[in-house]
Amino acid sequence: MYPGFCRERGLGWGPEQGRLPSWRLKLKGGCLSWPEEMAACGRLDAHTEVGDVVLRRADGFLAYHLATAVDELALGITDVVRGSDLWAATAPQVAVMAELGAAPPRYWHLPLWCDAQGQRLSKRDGGHGLAELQQQGLDGPAVVGLMAASLGLVPEGTRLSLSELEQTFSLEQLRAALSR
Repeated sequence: MYPGFCRERGLGWGPEQGRLPSWRLKLKGGCLSWPEEMAACGRLDAHTEVGDVVLRRADGFLAYHLATAVDELALGITDVVRGSDLWAATAPQVAVMAELGAAPPRYWHLPLWCDAQGQRLSKRDGGHGLAELQQQGLDGPAVVGLMAASLGLVPEGTRLSLSELEQTFSLEQLRAALSR
């Protein structure tokens, strides 16, 4: 979290010293909250848990939180489904949306799929992808079954399509499985 070293400096301090500082949104105190459908209650304190939000990085590029917030608003996104590792990143985006006078969409932060050692699978770290599962002889119904079994929704080895899974389980059952 940003400790606020430059928060009260005058407008010209960076360029005068030959620096291109980050631009930050100075957050007001209070709670930042958002509609959360799957994960913990969407609520963080602006000062103690979030801090001032970077809008433009020191290298001149727009920051993730600004770009994501504007994209979601401009595209009329009503629901955002993403990994639980991005739950805390939602608060800065909600802060940007509030400054723009907009309400945030609903968020669905889902657990990440992990390997046998409990490490998240990611492309960045060379995690398993669909190609590797196909090389192991798994087709679409087997992959859907594998993912559903990892949540305890079906027995291991089950094969089913997405539409069969959708017809078999309700959103309430999925929430119950994810909260175990």
